[in-house]
Parts: sequence; C-alpha cells; structure tokens
Amino acid sequence: MIIKLSPQRRDDVLEVVKTGQVLNINGEDFDFSAMPDGATLPRSAINSEWFAGDVEMIAGDLVVTLLFPNPANYSQEQAFPVDLVGVPNGPVAFPKPLPVSTDPEVFPE
Repeated sequence: MIIKLSPQRRDDVLEVVKTGQVLNINGEDFDFSAMPDGATLPRSAINSEWFAGDVEMIAGDLVVTLLFPNPANYSQEQAFPVDLVGVPNGPVAFPKPLPVSTDPEVFPE
C-alpha cells in the first residue's frame, strides 16, 4: 500500500489503521479488497472528507491520497510529506509536529 499525503492547515486529527486492503479512518472502515489490479475508484464515489484523490490499484499496490491535517506547530516533514510506501498492518505512523513550548515567550522592551 502507498499512502500519499495532501497537507492542509487544520486542527483536527487523522488516525488510520491498516488491515490488509481495509483502512479504518477515524473509526470508519473503507474496504478496498474487491479492487482488481488496474482499477480506479473515483474520489467522488468515496463518502469521506479524508480522501484527497482517486484510489487506484497499481501493480498490486493500493494507492490512496489522504488529506493530512497540519497543526499550528507543524513540522517540515508534515508540510512536505513523503509518500508512505509498503505501509504495514496496524496504526499508520504519520510525521509528527514540532514540540509545543511551555515556556512563556519573552518579548524585548
């Protein structure tokens, strides 16, 4: 499986768990196991805001593009994500944001 990420500045959370050709996205299952090689499922046929493009089966690899929320403290890895290739079963690991500073900012007078 190949997961492409389309970053967007927003504060909600994307949680994805992969089980075979099934993606559980924020608690909702999307089963792509019936897609034959060479098939394309148009974005318009998927009832979810999280898909940012068509879903394709290319040479046995499911290829999906997901909207990727970037928080205010986004990292370079989140802003310019690389494709996740060979995604194993289980929770999908996404790039992490920068740490949030708990120190009060000091402004020069």
